[in-house]
Amino acid sequence: MFALTRIRRALAKPFVIALLLFALIAFVALRKTLYYAADPAGEKDCPPVAPAGSDPSRPGRIQLAAPASLVWVQRGGTVNDASCLSRTPVYGVVAVREVDDIRAALTFARDNGLKVSVAGVRHSMGGQAFARNALVLDMTRLNRMSLDAQTRTLTVQSGATWHDIQSFLHPRFAVKAMQSTDIFTVGGSIAVNAHGMDHQAGSVGRTVRAMRVMLADGSIQTLSPTDNPRLFHLIVGGYGLFGVILDADLEVTPNVVYRSERRVIRYREFPTVFNDEIGPAPQYGLMYGHLSTAPHSFLDEMLLYTYRLESARGAVIPPLGEVRAVRLRRLVFNLAKQGTLPMRLKWLAEKYVEPRLESCPVSRNQALAEGEACLVSRNHPMHDSVKYLKNGLDGETDILHEYFVPRDRFVAFVDGMRSVLRARRANLLNASVRVVHPEDNVLTYAPTEMFAVVLYMNQTTDAAGHAHMRALTGELIDVATGLGGTFFLPYQLHYTAEQLQRAYPAIKEFFAAKRQYDPGVLLTNTFYEKYAPPLHGGP
Repeated sequence: MFALTRIRRALAKPFVIALLLFALIAFVALRKTLYYAADPAGEKDCPPVAPAGSDPSRPGRIQLAAPASLVWVQRGGTVNDASCLSRTPVYGVVAVREVDDIRAALTFARDNGLKVSVAGVRHSMGGQAFARNALVLDMTRLNRMSLDAQTRTLTVQSGATWHDIQSFLHPRFAVKAMQSTDIFTVGGSIAVNAHGMDHQAGSVGRTVRAMRVMLADGSIQTLSPTDNPRLFHLIVGGYGLFGVILDADLEVTPNVVYRSERRVIRYREFPTVFNDEIGPAPQYGLMYGHLSTAPHSFLDEMLLYTYRLESARGAVIPPLGEVRAVRLRRLVFNLAKQGTLPMRLKWLAEKYVEPRLESCPVSRNQALAEGEACLVSRNHPMHDSVKYLKNGLDGETDILHEYFVPRDRFVAFVDGMRSVLRARRANLLNASVRVVHPEDNVLTYAPTEMFAVVLYMNQTTDAAGHAHMRALTGELIDVATGLGGTFFLPYQLHYTAEQLQRAYPAIKEFFAAKRQYDPGVLLTNTFYEKYAPPLHGGP
């Protein structure tokens, strides 16, 4: 009996230690889980790597007496963008509620030697919506809209978001072109000539029937592809440098019902699948692809998402709802940043778990078709404010890249991109594939039929993280331009003036036209102030 007691005591101590160790591990794991899943307390604001002796938190201009009609969101201070890497001191931010607010702000700036920048929700990631010591116009309150159902024309002020537009049009109509998420403003989308999931419609600029723009001198012009086309094609994709977009007439389309489909293919198959099957078939209304970011199938496997037109007879289109399971999605996304195993699990979840959780909001009569098809309206896939991408993680941020390559060079580009990303050990979180068409705007990213590859990457916010991303960006740009491709401009300004000119041969013409329409260079942004001097001279 005594021996048995001694044995029990001997075993009890390791058991208690193991139990405590397990409890400690569980506690740490729970804390990490809550940290990765938590809603952010506010907008992430990472301090930039500033030159020695500079202080980005201090404005460089004394505040002047301004007209009482100007409503200030802030006087002095700094602003940032979605990257959280572009904190910049500004003179102030003015709330634009009416068109006259813009004219008053332009006059005040001109009279006092200030520059003006135009901002929406500031999701460009390289300071395209502001400049150092500039007066920034916050356009988000200029957001009224109206619909002419007969001509299928939406007239909308430039500060309205696509989220608000979809809610306004639903359930009868949908936008013809917008990004794959709904958080951006109309003015911002036109200024960068954004594109999205509709491989037939092309860019937002293609759907603009007309727009009203206030030039730097305060005059208002109505532009269209046929009425003053030169200025129209400078404003579209012009990054707010030629005038302030007041409102636009946009083409809308019926909010049709699609059958949501997905399949796994190899990236080498995609050009043939698109050219032979999807591109020529008008019944495919929306399309995009996701390339694998998992180590075992890195940029090899591809999930192809398609939305095929379905008979709407008997279909009931419900109201638009918000994306569900935001914290779970955020948790999976943030865990994937931590290493190869979580990234592998993320890709497996996208392939095998997500289809079972897919929202199929449109119900229909049993007589419509056989099978258990997942039906959505056109508005549903794009009604996503990506709240799960926002986080409060310290010392890191997520940024976008986008590259455009001729369709017959897609495979070669992915091969080159894979080599660069692996060599640089890039933390790639997502890689999407879309379709763009030749554009008429001056700074066109698509001089021919192209595929677009959108990269979402994580980086640290210290000096090493900036240096790593700058080198990585330069190498990826060289791969794209070496294959006759281009890169998207509303992201980090890590490219050189030479790379910009190689990808956009019309950039000098663009900067020359800027001086023609705005000789005093009243309208500016960080992009212009960095690249105009070496490529065109002067401010």
